[in-house]
Amino acid sequence: MLLDNNRTLNILRKAEVEGYGILAQTCYDANCVIGLVRAAERCRSPAIIQMFPITLAFGKGPWLRFCLDAAHQASVPIAVNLDHATDPEHIELALSLAEQGIAFDSIMVDASHAETDEENIALARPYVERAEKCGIAVEVELGRLEGGEAGLRMISDAKLTRPEKAREFMEGTGARILAPSIGNLHGAYLNPPNFRQDILKDLQDTFKGSIPLCLHGTDQLPDELFQECIKNGISKININSWGRDAYAKKLAEGLQTKPFPDAVEEAVQEFESVCERFFGLFGSAGKA
Repeated sequence: MLLDNNRTLNILRKAEVEGYGILAQTCYDANCVIGLVRAAERCRSPAIIQMFPITLAFGKGPWLRFCLDAAHQASVPIAVNLDHATDPEHIELALSLAEQGIAFDSIMVDASHAETDEENIALARPYVERAEKCGIAVEVELGRLEGGEAGLRMISDAKLTRPEKAREFMEGTGARILAPSIGNLHGAYLNPPNFRQDILKDLQDTFKGSIPLCLHGTDQLPDELFQECIKNGISKININSWGRDAYAKKLAEGLQTKPFPDAVEEAVQEFESVCERFFGLFGSAGKA
């Protein structure tokens, strides 16, 4: 089968079986990619290099080729994922590159803006089928998360995932990874997060061993909430601002007083330290 050796799925399936989480860290430039790979190799942890469509649109094939080489040549398992591909031009760019031989390991086809599950399925299914022909695993979202970030659509009307609809939805889309809406949101939490762990537990009961679960909306979450979500079935954990903000702040500070290469190196080390903290927190350190 085309996805038997898919790198993202293999990483997530091992994590699910062994009960740890995988850091899927959003990377905006080559420095972040190098930092994530260095941290993963040092901690002997699997990981996922993740990017938003706006970053892919900026760098196109050469950027994706660089990310794939950095990931696949690492001494630990690292995959490359496109997060929140919503607009047709971004999905088309990813799939056209794949058909030219520059293929993501996985992409998220995000049709959660659809009014109904049926419309979500109708939008996602053709892309899923085309992606799988290129060996790309697809993640989809059931329900809808509020918020927005880094060029993503701003969503204001969240819908929680209904576990009783999940199997029909995944069969309908043909996708291989599920991102549930459990009270999580993109961007800053104005009130303390209130995650519906009962939804996660139901989804874990339904999909354990077949469909990995992905947690979005992780800004400012306390450590114990990450660990509770992993216990209840989450294996892929998307991280954005934790690493991005620390890296950007350190780089901006360093450039005021240091030579450019020194400022970059210190900023990348700051990014690496964030990644290393999550490898430890998620239990993936030493698993590669």
